[in-house]
Amino acid sequence: WFLARQGVKVVLCEKGYIAGEQSGRNWGWVRQQGRDPRELPMMIESNRIFANLEHELGENIGFRKSGCLYTATSEKDLQRYIDWLKIAEEFELDTKVIDSRTLSGIVDGVWPDVCGAMYTLSDGFAEPHKTTPAIARAAEREGATILTSCAVRGIESSAGRVSAVITEHGSIRTSVALCAAGAWTSIFCRSLDISVPQLRVRGTVARTEPVQKIVACSLWHKRIGIRPRDDGGYTVAHGSILDHEITPSTFRYATKFAKALLQELEVLRIRVGKEFLKEWSIPRKWPLDKPSPFEKVRVLDPEPNQDVLKEIRINLDDVFPQLNGVEITESWAGMVETSPDVVPIIGEAENLSGFNVATGFSGHGFGIGPGAGKAIAAMLTGIDNPIDLSPFRLTRFFDGTPIRPGSSI
Repeated sequence: WFLARQGVKVVLCEKGYIAGEQSGRNWGWVRQQGRDPRELPMMIESNRIFANLEHELGENIGFRKSGCLYTATSEKDLQRYIDWLKIAEEFELDTKVIDSRTLSGIVDGVWPDVCGAMYTLSDGFAEPHKTTPAIARAAEREGATILTSCAVRGIESSAGRVSAVITEHGSIRTSVALCAAGAWTSIFCRSLDISVPQLRVRGTVARTEPVQKIVACSLWHKRIGIRPRDDGGYTVAHGSILDHEITPSTFRYATKFAKALLQELEVLRIRVGKEFLKEWSIPRKWPLDKPSPFEKVRVLDPEPNQDVLKEIRINLDDVFPQLNGVEITESWAGMVETSPDVVPIIGEAENLSGFNVATGFSGHGFGIGPGAGKAIAAMLTGIDNPIDLSPFRLTRFFDGTPIRPGSSI
């Protein structure tokens, strides 16, 4: 969208359909709160864009700037929030830490285990299944070409520079390409001898039927994540469970992910399953005139974890008794791609001029998406970029820069 608005001739190739994977399956939170400081300039810009996005798109995307709450169930959690206020002050955010009594005045729930919360009123949420397609339609109106059911098989190069993108339907001559393939990015880049450390984690999500409004903001509790939907229901998820099936990538990038995995031990449920053999069966390289791995899986559609869904039901009823028995009408799962330091990977590959990546948004990608898109468009066209993208460079994982996760998946 931002490239097309600059008058750039741009083609988007999507192997499945728009918003088929994580851009349409996430929680829909648009939050500045709790982020790694490296993300905040881009996220603050994204928040500004979201505030005017419905007007610019001419479509309802369900955006509401109604706040974000993180509850604390221990003094350690509360102190972490208090410490984050220094970052909020540096970036002039309206974040504050509140006590449990103030929390009860904002949200009508049961908080016997809560000792306080972090609250940012300027944060909000939107509907992913509406937002992403609306932006795609706006890009088309600006002149972008969007090709769905069109997998990219590979890249052709000449003298070390991109010369063409090869799709299942033919080749597109270009000197600049951006791989923003989410959970597929590492596999694609590996075929080009570009190492992108990335692991997949599965998040299970559900929605309820329309019901009385008891929560106006996005709220995280260690047992439940919840936000209101524009259909009158709620999007709900477990606050502290993500699934990771061990794959060859787990071993390939183990040393780089050591700190992140240790940080997320209480959240991650790690197991061995069919995903190991699925990834093992994907060749490192493939002929570009034959079907690629990306045509075999048009849409990555993981099954929701039924055990997690049972816990979501129990936790929802316990934390919000007013919703006891409310029907959960749909459940789904999404595959989140994460980076070793849990912030995005954005930049040009060192060994292939003109080839760029944007991946590893680590469950934070929907909210930061518009700001990232604007910054990436500036990077690709060489115009003045107010956002410093150097903290997100791919080479940080290979040049001795300490890997320090500053946030959570």
